[in-house]
Amino acid sequence: MAGTNGGRPSIYPTLLYTDAKAAVRQLTEALGFTELALYEGEDGTVMHSELVQGNGAVMVGSKGRGGLFDATMKGAGPCGVYVVVDDVDGHHQRAVDHGVEILMPPTDQDYGSRDYMARDIEGNIWSFGTYAPAIEG
Repeated sequence: MAGTNGGRPSIYPTLLYTDAKAAVRQLTEALGFTELALYEGEDGTVMHSELVQGNGAVMVGSKGRGGLFDATMKGAGPCGVYVVVDDVDGHHQRAVDHGVEILMPPTDQDYGSRDYMARDIEGNIWSFGTYAPAIEG
């Protein structure tokens, strides 16, 4: 099957935050991600972190940490990431319990998915739902 890459995701959305530690905390505590790795600079700046959800992952770091990627992302707007979850309503309730801004409550979609949409502490849009199209090669 295409995309298996030895059990590793082949696409990792990468987001930079002004307060990456707070973002990691919100993503893990409120939105159910698991912290796989977190590397900090001497000043506590998050140089790189990896958060997993199911068989996917996202990389998170601090804005202003230096380097080409940081410079290239300067001024970039928020992004949107879709994450597949089994229990949309339970996941949504966890987010609500942690004070996450909900943009759309759990909703049944015409294409068969059940989704909800949230905004994180720095404006990125996260959609969580049951839609998981098969990727075949």
